[in-house]
This record gives sequence, structure tokens and C-alpha cells, in this order.
Amino acid sequence: MCAMARPRKPLLSRDRIVETAGALVDAEGLAALSTRRLAAELGVSGPSLYNHFRTKDEILDAVADAVSAKIDLSMFEETDGRDWRTALHDWAVSYRAALADHPHIVPVLAQGPGRRPAGLRVADAVFGAMVRAGWPPAQATYIGALMRYFVTGSALGSFARGFVDDETAYDPADYPHLGQAHLLAEHRQKVDEGAFQTGLRALLDGLAAQYATLDRARTRTATGG
Repeated sequence: MCAMARPRKPLLSRDRIVETAGALVDAEGLAALSTRRLAAELGVSGPSLYNHFRTKDEILDAVADAVSAKIDLSMFEETDGRDWRTALHDWAVSYRAALADHPHIVPVLAQGPGRRPAGLRVADAVFGAMVRAGWPPAQATYIGALMRYFVTGSALGSFARGFVDDETAYDPADYPHLGQAHLLAEHRQKVDEGAFQTGLRALLDGLAAQYATLDRARTRTATGG
């Protein structure tokens, strides 16, 4: 009689490590991730992780890059018909949505792409599209930076959730203009989304004004004016 084969454990792979680490960070935050905890979640010994990643920071980098890979970049393709302003708007919305799904990894993403392939593809796509649209390379670099500041900043925390829902916490004698602040947490999504869209419009309006100035200068140069 043949002995019944033991069920095999799933093979350890980079993708499985990243997926499990990402789920752990999503559920419990960055502080919960350690190689020991991750190995336990995967059902393997700690040293086996080092066949795929040298350090915990490398694992976090890979988790962050997996989030970057979810950001839509189609608006920056040369075949896409969107103008630079619409492209930046649509990208910022996709960017923020990706981060909103994984808020605990945002501090890692906020440090910049480093050597992460997906993060570098994002930076390359934005810079290339802005230069093609007529922005000088230096300004294209600034635009990529300020968009990262704005989007990651908006994803790092909730303005509305920063206020408690206790009316007594905001005595009008001390805070005469915060009489309704205790209601903000109840309307967190509306407040935070409204703030993001207001800031994005203001940012893009400012860039459009700068672009118009550049365009006028180019026209004067071309006509000898």
C-alpha cells in the first residue's frame, strides 16, 4: 500500500514574500513587519527569506514598488490625446487612489523611487511627458517633485480624522472658529476628497499660468519681439 504523499508547502518566491509583507503592513503598519514575523506568516524559517532579499528594507522597497506599479501611466503615453494638464490631473487621481489603498506604506514611497523599477517608470513617464509638452527640463523636474509632495502628503493622513467627535473639546472661548470641528470626522471622505480636489485645481491653475508665460516668451523669441 502506497503511503499518502504529504501536502507540499507553496514554494517561497519573491512575489509571495512581497504579497505577504504587503498584507501585513496594510493590516498592522510598518512596525509590525520584521523578518521573523514575516517568516512565521509564510511558514518558513527566517534565513530562507535571505535567498530572495538581503534585508527588511529591501522587502519594504519591493512592497512600495508593488504599489507604484498600480498607478495608471497611460495618460503619459505619446499616443494618448490628453493635454499635459489633464494628464497630470488624471495621474494624480490614480496616484492618490493607489496610495489610499495602502496608507501604511506611504512613508516609504514618500522617500522617492531610489532604485525601484516601478517607481522609476513613474518618474520617467511624468518627466518625459512634461518635456514633450514644452516644459523646460528643469521645470519638468520641479513638476514631478511637487506632484509627489502633494499626493503623498494628502495620503499620509486625514485632515478630518485629526479632529475628535467630542463637541466639548472645542470650547468657543478658546477656539471661536471651530464650533463645527467635532463634525469633521463624521464627514471624513467628503472633507478629504474636497481638500484634495481643491488643492489639485489650485496647483494645476498655477502651473497653467506659468506655462502661458513660457509660451508667450517662446513666441516673442520666435518672432524677434
